[in-house]
Order: sequence, then structure tokens, then C-alpha cells
Amino acid sequence: MKKLLTSAVLMAMASAAQAADDVTLQLKWVTQAQFAGYYVAAAKGFYEAEGLNVTIKPGGPDVAPEQVISGGGADVIVDWMPAALAARERGLALVNIAQPFKHGGLELTCLKENGIATPADFKGKTLGVWFYGNEYPFYGWMAQLGLSTAGGADGVTVLKQGFNVDPLLQKQADCISVMTYNEYGQVIDAGITPDQLVTFNYLDQGAGVMEDGLYVLEDKLKDPAFEDKMVRFVRASMKGWKYAEANVDEAAQIVIDNDASGAQTLDHQKYMMSEVAKLTAGSNGALDEADYAQTVKTLLSAVSQENPAITKEPDAGAWTHAVSDKALN
Repeated sequence: MKKLLTSAVLMAMASAAQAADDVTLQLKWVTQAQFAGYYVAAAKGFYEAEGLNVTIKPGGPDVAPEQVISGGGADVIVDWMPAALAARERGLALVNIAQPFKHGGLELTCLKENGIATPADFKGKTLGVWFYGNEYPFYGWMAQLGLSTAGGADGVTVLKQGFNVDPLLQKQADCISVMTYNEYGQVIDAGITPDQLVTFNYLDQGAGVMEDGLYVLEDKLKDPAFEDKMVRFVRASMKGWKYAEANVDEAAQIVIDNDASGAQTLDHQKYMMSEVAKLTAGSNGALDEADYAQTVKTLLSAVSQENPAITKEPDAGAWTHAVSDKALN
């Protein structure tokens, strides 16, 4: 009997040791190479090695990561800092625990034939802008330039742009919003050559913001067990990102393998992954305080605009190195 009990106890202990901690990650957008690091971490067993069972939930035009985590539908989300800070000021205490993207890919690309060579030429032009939180850096930039967004000869007309490049191709806008790793390539694929375009990267214009970071709820982070899960999650995720950077084609294929919609093509994901790798390069997962300061500066520039992201300097709890420091060590 004693031997049987001992065996049962050992089996129970082994089972407990093998039980993985569940983590649900909500992405900001649909399955694509923008999120390759997480899919790679899952496919290569990096999460499993950290004792994690990670569920990756794709996003989309009708999915707001902030709402998902607020409703308990995710443990951690991928979000842009402007949207996260806006949510925090409005009462949803999101905290940045890691920053896989070191550089920003948001740009405004314009047809040279419309007489645009520098930002000074935006006056009187129509500019395509993404909303749902992506408009915040645009309004900050326009405020820095002293340009009204109400239209007219001395301002700019804002066109609410869908997540495509049609307004530029159909001559509805002089410039449109693009990401280096996605829509810019779509413009080129449509037959417009790079020398027909002039493109402004927000970061180069002093209006950069931190893009894809990892955010959790502040209250949950106070639980040591949850923090430990996030430490392991960040460690494995960054391992996935570095693998993806070094193995672009393989990472693109892993993304395709996880695209239940079947909407993506391997060639486009290879292009996207090669561009995304430029944005994650140089990041070890820890937030750069200078990048954070730049983001806040951009957002506070737009305080005079309608519906600004933030109206005051964020409190100190908006980000933490506690998780990334432990993950890196």
C-alpha cells in the first residue's frame, strides 16, 4: 500500500511539473509577419520550453486589444504606445512590460506629381490617415508643423483612410498612411515606382511613436505568479523575434502556416518579414526611455487637437523594466 501511495504521489508531482501555464496573447491586427516572433516562438517550442501554453488571438478592424484585455479576453496584448497611453489616461491601467519593436514603420507616402517634396508642401493637400488610435501621431506631427487639420489653403484635409492604398491609386488623396513592411510594398506592387514617390517616416520627422509593444493590466502584474509568467513569456517571445530576424523565409512560412484566413501570400510575408526585421533589430525587449520620451512629446504636441490621445504627462506606472530585466537575466 505504501509503495502504491508513493507511486501515486510521484505521478501527481510529475503531472504538476508538466502542466503548462496558460497565456492568451491578443494581437493588434490579423495574422501576418508583423507578429512573426510570437508565431515562431510557438512553432519552435520556445514557449513550451518556458512551461507556457500560449494562445495567439489574431486581431482585425473590429478588434480593439484594449477592450479585449479589459474584458478578460487576454492576459497580454500587442499595442501601440499612443493607444495604450490613451487607455491609461481614461482609466484602463495598461503597463508596457516589453518593447520588441525598436523602430517605427509608420510613414506618409506621397505622389511627387502632386507637388510634394517636403512637409511644407502639405498645405492645401489631402492626406490619408488611419484612425482607431493610429491618428494620434499624425495630429501630433501636424501640430508640430503648425498646420490646421480642418482643411483650407493653409491647412490639410484629412481623409479617413481604410487599411489599403486605394486613395493614392485612385487619386483621392495626395498622400496616404503606409507601414514600411506592408502598404508601401502594395503601392510598389500596384506599379508605382519608388522614384515617383516621396515618403516621410514619422520618426525621421520628429513625430515618431513606439509601435508594437507588450502590455498587461497593472493590477495583474502585482501578482508574483503572473509576473513570473510574463517574464517567461517575454523571454520566449524575444527568442522568437531574434530567430525570425535571422531566418526570414522560415518565419514567413510559419506565419502562413498559422493564417487560418488564407488571405496572405508567402511572397508578401517574406517581404513583410524582411522589413519587420529592420524594426525589431536592436531591441532586446526592454523599453528605451528615450523612445518613450519621444512618443510622449509627439502626443502632447496634439493636445490642442480634437480628441487627443493624452492631455498630460503619463504617470510613472505606464511602463516597467521589471519584467524585461528578469527575462533578459
